[in-house]
Amino acid sequence: MNSKNELIEERLPKHLAIIMDGNGRWAKEKGKLRVFGHEHGVKTVRLITEKCAEIGIKYLTLYAFSTENWKRPKIEVETLMRLLVSSLKRELPLLHKNDIKLNAIGNIESLPARALKELNEVIAKTAENKTMTLTLALSYGAREEIKNAVQCISAKVKNNIISLESIDETIINNHLYTRNLPDVDLLIRTSGEHRISNFLLWQIAYAELYFIDVFWPDFSEQHLLEAIKNYQHRERRFGKTSEQLN
Repeated sequence: MNSKNELIEERLPKHLAIIMDGNGRWAKEKGKLRVFGHEHGVKTVRLITEKCAEIGIKYLTLYAFSTENWKRPKIEVETLMRLLVSSLKRELPLLHKNDIKLNAIGNIESLPARALKELNEVIAKTAENKTMTLTLALSYGAREEIKNAVQCISAKVKNNIISLESIDETIINNHLYTRNLPDVDLLIRTSGEHRISNFLLWQIAYAELYFIDVFWPDFSEQHLLEAIKNYQHRERRFGKTSEQLN
């Protein structure tokens, strides 16, 4: 498929989010350790990130590591953190080449010191890039995000910084990790699982959901284009009727 010919430029999702699921099961099917799947999943991240920038996606958010993932076996967590550090170092030229700005959301202060240092350095070095913003959700959990926002807003009400009556969606948005990002238009989950797994619960209120029975290491450019093409043929009503939209 030729992305330029098959996709409708004015109907591209502005913000695409992906739950990159299935690395471990992909490796298990091949008789390998789960870490083998994560290593190959990094290659898919590179491929899909470049393709999104080429297509014209403005915001790409990848669910890289959840708050619940800390409960996984120690060796798997250590491998994921090692891959994070090595990938950030290696992919900096690719980010510059494609004019991609790196961003991160989540409780990133909980990351190992070396991983946090590399992350902050790459974020700083790509801060002026403008074609696409790539956001990594790291040590991220939507419920924790919302809880933190509620606590912060409550403290401001208590200290008379904002009034209770003034609290609206804008104020809530401004206290989330994603305060500088638009709402998600399209959410893709790989591996065949049909759940959200505590990812961007507030931000996907009106997102289109697309589930595909392909493990993340096997997710290709073609799969991406098919998901976007499917999205472009959906009617997004945001609570209105078809007649009102027309």
